[in-house]
Amino acid sequence: MIALKQRFIWMFAMLALVAGQAWADPEADLKHYVDENTQKLVQKLNEEKGLYERDPEAFYASMNETLDQFVDFRRIAARVMGRYARQTSPEQRDEFVDKFKRSLFDSYAQALVTADNFEIRVLDASIMDQNADRASVQMEVVTASGNRYPVTYSMYRNSEGRWLMENVIVEGVNIGLAFRDRFAQEMEQNRGQVQLVIDNWSDAVEALNLDEELDRS
Repeated sequence: MIALKQRFIWMFAMLALVAGQAWADPEADLKHYVDENTQKLVQKLNEEKGLYERDPEAFYASMNETLDQFVDFRRIAARVMGRYARQTSPEQRDEFVDKFKRSLFDSYAQALVTADNFEIRVLDASIMDQNADRASVQMEVVTASGNRYPVTYSMYRNSEGRWLMENVIVEGVNIGLAFRDRFAQEMEQNRGQVQLVIDNWSDAVEALNLDEELDRS
């Protein structure tokens, strides 16, 4: 009986050791976390391809629910506004977050839902040596024809310990910077009228041809 009890103790000790080793690699944990959320998004897109045409509002709500716990849209939107954020009221900042999210869905959802089958592979995750709360995740998008496009997620860990995406780099093009440059151009063209820029942001996103940016990279 004692020997049996000892074997159970050793078994649980070994399981605890294995579990400890599995969770002792934060980069592997981050890679799994990003892969899980990315595949969830791909699955959602595949399931609701027809919803965008039938009911855009329902599609937007569904995508927003899927991404809101993984992408820090508020942080991204603040960086897009850059120094001009200081000129805005809290209500204007909230409005721009909503406009920014909606403009992304309106501009790129159609391309995503009509695209041929594609796969997103999470290749590697690297936590910065100098800051354990920041990381980059290397990925690639593989199209049905076999073309591969490198993508990098910039991630940060918030005060609650959750990893959130704060930027995307596609084939070397920093998407966050591209949007920030566009916001600054709009501010100059509209003589610093930030509310006017916010109101017309969807048109500004449509005018931003990211395909040309990618071709130049």
